[in-house]
Amino acid sequence: QVQLDESGGGLVQAGESLRLSCVASIRTFTGYTMAWFRQAPGKDRELVASLRWNGGIAYYLDSVKGRFTISRGNAQNTVSLQMNSLKPEDTAVYFCAARLTARAEYDNWGQGIQVTVSS
Repeated sequence: QVQLDESGGGLVQAGESLRLSCVASIRTFTGYTMAWFRQAPGKDRELVASLRWNGGIAYYLDSVKGRFTISRGNAQNTVSLQMNSLKPEDTAVYFCAARLTARAEYDNWGQGIQVTVSS
Protein backbone atom coordinates (compact mmCIF):
# COMPACT_ATOMS: atom_id res chain seq x y z
CA GLN A 1 0.00 0.00 0.00
CA VAL A 2 1.27 3.45 -0.93
CA GLN A 3 0.63 6.34 1.43
CA LEU A 4 -0.19 9.60 -0.32
CA ASP A 5 -0.17 13.01 1.37
CA GLU A 6 -1.76 16.05 -0.27
CA SER A 7 -1.01 19.69 0.44
CA GLY A 8 -1.72 23.10 -1.02
CA GLY A 9 -5.47 23.43 -0.76
CA GLY A 10 -7.31 26.42 0.61
CA LEU A 11 -9.72 29.25 -0.06
CA VAL A 12 -9.26 31.51 -3.08
CA GLN A 13 -11.35 33.86 -5.15
CA ALA A 14 -12.56 33.09 -8.64
CA GLY A 15 -9.82 33.65 -11.20
CA GLU A 16 -6.99 32.90 -8.79
CA SER A 17 -4.63 29.92 -8.75
CA LEU A 18 -3.68 27.08 -6.43
CA ARG A 19 -1.09 24.35 -6.67
CA LEU A 20 -1.77 20.98 -5.08
CA SER A 21 1.07 18.60 -4.30
CA CYS A 22 1.08 14.92 -3.48
CA VAL A 23 3.99 13.09 -1.90
CA ALA A 24 4.16 9.30 -1.79
CA SER A 25 5.69 6.95 0.73
CA ILE A 26 7.50 5.12 -2.08
CA ARG A 27 10.73 6.33 -3.65
CA THR A 28 9.44 6.73 -7.18
CA PHE A 29 6.23 6.63 -9.19
CA THR A 30 7.91 4.69 -11.99
CA GLY A 31 5.39 2.13 -13.24
CA TYR A 32 2.46 4.03 -11.79
CA THR A 33 -0.30 6.21 -13.14
CA MET A 34 -1.03 9.16 -10.89
CA ALA A 35 -4.27 11.06 -10.71
CA TRP A 36 -6.23 13.80 -9.05
CA PHE A 37 -9.92 13.23 -8.34
CA ARG A 38 -12.40 15.59 -6.76
CA GLN A 39 -15.72 15.29 -5.02
CA ALA A 40 -18.11 18.17 -4.46
CA PRO A 41 -20.93 17.98 -1.88
CA GLY A 42 -23.78 15.85 -3.17
CA LYS A 43 -21.88 14.81 -6.29
CA ASP A 44 -20.00 11.73 -7.39
CA ARG A 45 -16.24 11.66 -7.31
CA GLU A 46 -14.76 12.50 -10.71
CA LEU A 47 -11.39 12.11 -12.33
CA VAL A 48 -9.86 15.54 -12.91
CA ALA A 49 -6.47 14.64 -14.37
CA SER A 50 -4.12 11.71 -14.64
CA LEU A 51 -0.51 11.18 -15.65
CA ARG A 52 1.21 7.98 -16.70
CA TRP A 53 4.61 8.29 -15.09
CA ASN A 54 6.41 6.38 -17.85
CA GLY A 55 5.72 8.20 -21.09
CA GLY A 56 4.05 11.24 -19.63
CA ILE A 57 0.62 10.54 -21.12
CA ALA A 58 -1.91 12.89 -19.50
CA TYR A 59 -5.70 13.02 -19.36
CA TYR A 60 -7.88 15.97 -18.35
CA LEU A 61 -11.56 16.39 -17.57
CA ASP A 62 -13.07 18.58 -20.27
CA SER A 63 -14.08 21.30 -17.84
CA VAL A 64 -10.50 21.81 -16.63
CA LYS A 65 -8.64 21.57 -19.93
CA GLY A 66 -6.49 24.63 -20.50
CA ARG A 67 -6.73 25.63 -16.83
CA PHE A 68 -5.25 22.70 -14.89
CA THR A 69 -1.91 20.99 -15.42
CA ILE A 70 -0.77 17.74 -13.84
CA SER A 71 2.98 17.29 -13.66
CA ARG A 72 5.82 15.54 -11.96
CA GLY A 73 7.34 17.28 -9.01
CA ASN A 74 11.05 17.80 -8.54
CA ALA A 75 11.25 14.49 -6.69
CA GLN A 76 10.38 11.17 -8.32
CA ASN A 77 7.68 10.55 -5.73
CA THR A 78 5.83 13.85 -6.08
CA VAL A 79 3.02 14.89 -8.40
CA SER A 80 1.39 18.30 -8.63
CA LEU A 81 -1.78 19.84 -9.96
CA GLN A 82 -1.50 23.46 -11.00
CA MET A 83 -4.96 25.02 -11.06
CA ASN A 84 -5.36 28.37 -12.78
CA SER A 85 -8.41 30.53 -13.47
CA LEU A 86 -10.31 28.76 -10.74
CA LYS A 87 -14.08 28.84 -10.79
CA PRO A 88 -16.62 28.36 -7.99
CA GLU A 89 -17.61 25.06 -9.60
CA ASP A 90 -14.07 23.79 -8.94
CA THR A 91 -14.88 23.79 -5.23
CA ALA A 92 -14.46 20.25 -3.93
CA VAL A 93 -12.32 17.91 -1.88
CA TYR A 94 -9.41 16.89 -4.08
CA PHE A 95 -7.81 13.48 -3.75
CA CYS A 96 -4.46 12.23 -4.96
CA ALA A 97 -4.59 8.63 -6.20
CA ALA A 98 -2.17 6.10 -7.63
CA ARG A 99 -2.33 2.74 -9.35
CA LEU A 100 0.15 0.52 -11.05
CA THR A 101 -0.35 1.30 -14.72
CA ALA A 102 -1.09 -2.36 -15.44
CA ARG A 103 -4.05 -2.27 -13.06
CA ALA A 104 -7.48 -0.95 -13.96
CA GLU A 105 -8.46 0.71 -10.71
CA TYR A 106 -6.85 3.20 -8.38
CA ASP A 107 -6.10 1.43 -5.11
CA ASN A 108 -4.02 4.02 -3.31
CA TRP A 109 -5.64 7.23 -2.05
CA GLY A 110 -4.74 10.29 -0.10
CA GLN A 111 -6.97 11.63 2.64
CA GLY A 112 -8.22 14.52 0.52
CA ILE A 113 -7.76 18.26 0.71
CA GLN A 114 -10.34 21.04 0.50
CA VAL A 115 -10.31 23.56 -2.32
CA THR A 116 -12.86 26.35 -2.04
CA VAL A 117 -13.34 29.00 -4.73
CA SER A 118 -15.48 31.98 -3.84
CA SER A 119 -17.29 34.07 -6.41
